[in-house]
Amino acid sequence: MVNAQGRREFLKFSALLGGSAAIGAFLPGSAAGAGAIEVPVVDKLAVQVLVDSSFDIFMRPNQVNGVAFTPPARFGDYRRSLHNEWGLSLWLESQRSDEKRTLMLDYGYTPEVLANNMELMGADPARLNALIVSHGHYDHFGGLMGFLDRYRDKLPADVRLYAGGEDNFCHRVGRTNTPGQFTDFGTLDRRALAAKKITTVLAESPVVIAGHAFTTGRIKRTSIEKVLPQTMVEFGIKDGLGCDAARYLPAEMVGKTVPDEHIHEHATCFHIKDKGLVVISSCGHVGIVNSVRQAQEVSGIEKVHAIVGGFHLGPAPKEYLEQVVGEIKKLKPDVLIPMHCSGLNFVQEARLQMPANLLLSTTGGRITFGA
Repeated sequence: MVNAQGRREFLKFSALLGGSAAIGAFLPGSAAGAGAIEVPVVDKLAVQVLVDSSFDIFMRPNQVNGVAFTPPARFGDYRRSLHNEWGLSLWLESQRSDEKRTLMLDYGYTPEVLANNMELMGADPARLNALIVSHGHYDHFGGLMGFLDRYRDKLPADVRLYAGGEDNFCHRVGRTNTPGQFTDFGTLDRRALAAKKITTVLAESPVVIAGHAFTTGRIKRTSIEKVLPQTMVEFGIKDGLGCDAARYLPAEMVGKTVPDEHIHEHATCFHIKDKGLVVISSCGHVGIVNSVRQAQEVSGIEKVHAIVGGFHLGPAPKEYLEQVVGEIKKLKPDVLIPMHCSGLNFVQEARLQMPANLLLSTTGGRITFGA
């Protein structure tokens, strides 16, 4: 029933907004990214992969166009190992002169895997300056509350969680292997965050984080890319749980359950001195090309040093995948680093079209940019 109703509501939604490409132009505040913001410049950036969807113990050190990958260390206790699972969590360490900042982007699927890997990799939560969640999918926020249960007392008292926007808090249902069947996919609970004294910032417009990073804000849909089918989203609040859809959607959409357009997914970015932009897309449901273009627009910086993260092209058909990789190539990134939901099919196509730019990683690996 959800499937049939959802399809009907999606058609109404698309007609109302003029299709997904028009969403950014329709919604309140959509012009926030029209002008450049003053983005900081950092000398160095290191991305530690706390959790990814694969763990390859045989990966070797590699370097592509000045970006270095270091595989995870072997641990002294043979009974312990890093764990991979469906999801993503990244530990971001940046430096400008003697000033250092540490951010955490997404939290994987389960707190148990996240805590295990943090401990083995020596990721000290006391060093964190800010938290970021990319979008409202459980494989990106599932480990968050367990992380806070375990480490809240080590975090700054006034620590902030930067969420892409209000629809990060919507309830979602996920597709199953049975056509027409859906399963609960959870809800990011702002009540639980408030109980942990976490200040949530809705970064629907671009924002600078901890003086080193910046976010894209709401991403405009200007490329050939489509939001590939995955979850359904419910617009509304029940007993304090869910999203205040009336803030950003027409009244007739409140209470509807429709295919997810990820209205407020955002990317996390850094400007590396003398190198250009590093754009980190945790899933890229709204399109990795769209995400990079948005980063360029809001920063005023054209040069793309690296595109990193999940690109959600695993389910993409071949012809569409070829087109998207072709569009990525036009962005002229020095390095392309796919993770999580990018898909082996994406890696294969990138090897065909951009072999000199592709750098692979794995859970536990460390990627370094800059001097």
